[in-house]
Amino acid sequence: MASPTGAARLRGLVAGLACVALLASVVAGPASAAGRDRLVAFLEVTGFGVAIDSIALSAEDAPAMIGMTPRDFGPAWSRITAEVFDTALMRGMALDMLEDTLDTGMLGHAASFYASDLGRRLVGVENAAHMKRADAAAREAADARVAALPPARRAALVRMNAAIDAGGMIERAMREIQVRFLVAAAGAGLTGHDVDADTLRRLLAQGAGEARAEMRDAALASAAQTYRSLPTDDLRAYARALEDPVMARVYELMNAVQFEIMANRFEALAARLGEVPPARDL
Repeated sequence: MASPTGAARLRGLVAGLACVALLASVVAGPASAAGRDRLVAFLEVTGFGVAIDSIALSAEDAPAMIGMTPRDFGPAWSRITAEVFDTALMRGMALDMLEDTLDTGMLGHAASFYASDLGRRLVGVENAAHMKRADAAAREAADARVAALPPARRAALVRMNAAIDAGGMIERAMREIQVRFLVAAAGAGLTGHDVDADTLRRLLAQGAGEARAEMRDAALASAAQTYRSLPTDDLRAYARALEDPVMARVYELMNAVQFEIMANRFEALAARLGEVPPARDL
């Protein structure tokens, strides 16, 4: 039996070989539109597939936007969310969108970074964080970690987060997801009144500054918790990689794909929930 250290090294070697194989399949082929097989490999080597899967965890947040909870839909909730947020379906949507937008140059650039030693370690901690829904205790722990951050590490995390969302897309996207869900919920009869999308956008935009600050604070707390095991030099290296124009474009596309899938699935969720009498009325 291998010692704990030996076992860890073996797992690292196997993971490294897997990443090399995935990388080879990603970068092979003509420098044109990315092929489907290479995109499947891209989802794995970058961890983007797990990020797409994690959209399912956000389903529980949707009913709160209309003053309801998952319990209001009784046993139908679990069945409907499993169908609407099916991971194979969502990954297929991601592949369809990436196939039209991500060329092999961008694909190879991102995959090369994430197949590196640093990239593999980053994907490891990011995948673990994606699939763990934060409860109150986890949020308190993350806030405490932020409060104790040394200035240099805080600066590295802030720089990294800024590079992840260089175009400021996330705050606008989350606002649009709310609009699309609320309009769909109204159309499905869940709100009892009509909802005008343009009016909603104007109302939400009024609080954009406050929402942006809250999201920035939440992102810092999340990053502090997610990357707690990595040294600050690694975070600086990650930020530099993210600031590269090609990587910035890749992240812009991945953010757009992830938020479009989330909005689409939230709309589908609203339509399906509208077919179910709330449990409190049964």
